[in-house]
Amino acid sequence: MQFLKKSNFNILGHAKIAITISLAIIAVTLVSFFYPGFNLSIDFAGGTLVQMKFEEPVQQDIATIRELVNDLGFGQAEIRTIGFEQDNEIQITVKAQMEGSGISDEIRNTLTENYSQNPFEVRREESVGMRIGGEFRRNTIIAVLVALLAILIYVGFRFSLPFGVASVVPLFHDVLITLGIFTIFGMELSLSFFAALLTVVGYSLNDTIVILDRVRENIKKSGRGKDFKELINSSINQTLSRTIITSITTLFVVTSLYILGSEIIRDFALVLLIGVIVGTYSTLFVASPVLVWWNKKWPILKK
Repeated sequence: MQFLKKSNFNILGHAKIAITISLAIIAVTLVSFFYPGFNLSIDFAGGTLVQMKFEEPVQQDIATIRELVNDLGFGQAEIRTIGFEQDNEIQITVKAQMEGSGISDEIRNTLTENYSQNPFEVRREESVGMRIGGEFRRNTIIAVLVALLAILIYVGFRFSLPFGVASVVPLFHDVLITLGIFTIFGMELSLSFFAALLTVVGYSLNDTIVILDRVRENIKKSGRGKDFKELINSSINQTLSRTIITSITTLFVVTSLYILGSEIIRDFALVLLIGVIVGTYSTLFVASPVLVWWNKKWPILKK
């Protein structure tokens, strides 16, 4: 299906503005890493999580429950609802950890004694130590970096080094901006966040490779003697319908997941939602300018 027949948009003509916007957002992102900093889940920071289902609606009493848990002395508790409103489920997280089920037992006991008007049952308990959380954090960073390096090596070997660099730079761009949006708005970085982030990397790479592969084909067909920018623009326009259709259909699915999914799926879907939008943008406005820049420094098209 091709709904943009014979399109002739000057995508590279807007590259400077797009790169400026990207650099500004990345600068804000880097600042956000220090202030306000990362809001790490207990998977990485260590702590205790308790999920409870109440018999009666609990949303109106969240402040009361938070005060009761805070009084236990485990630091500021994070409480959020799980699933739909009628499910009456909440998740309590504290950045503290004890041997066994000590903290979850104390939370259960204090709510049983002081919030007895709304009986509950514990659906889930998790406790992660600081050391384990630190190992998770280190291994996750290594996994992301190894994935990006492996992509650079594979694409560089399969195509050539300029194409490898042009495909990996947008991935760093997508990872940084998605991470920055979550950090700036204080949203929690959990294991599901990084799983979704690696999915975004795969999606964005696939999108970028389609354009770069078309560039390579066009170089073989008519590259000699043709202006490199024109060749890149032509390649982008030839694949533009495919890029837009793929992005829109993916956004339909991800938006449905975000609206209709449970709380855990919703976090995963939000990362994909942001990642797909940023990935489509970088495919058009970051990957190609990198290739043009490389051609200026070390000509790909030798006359």
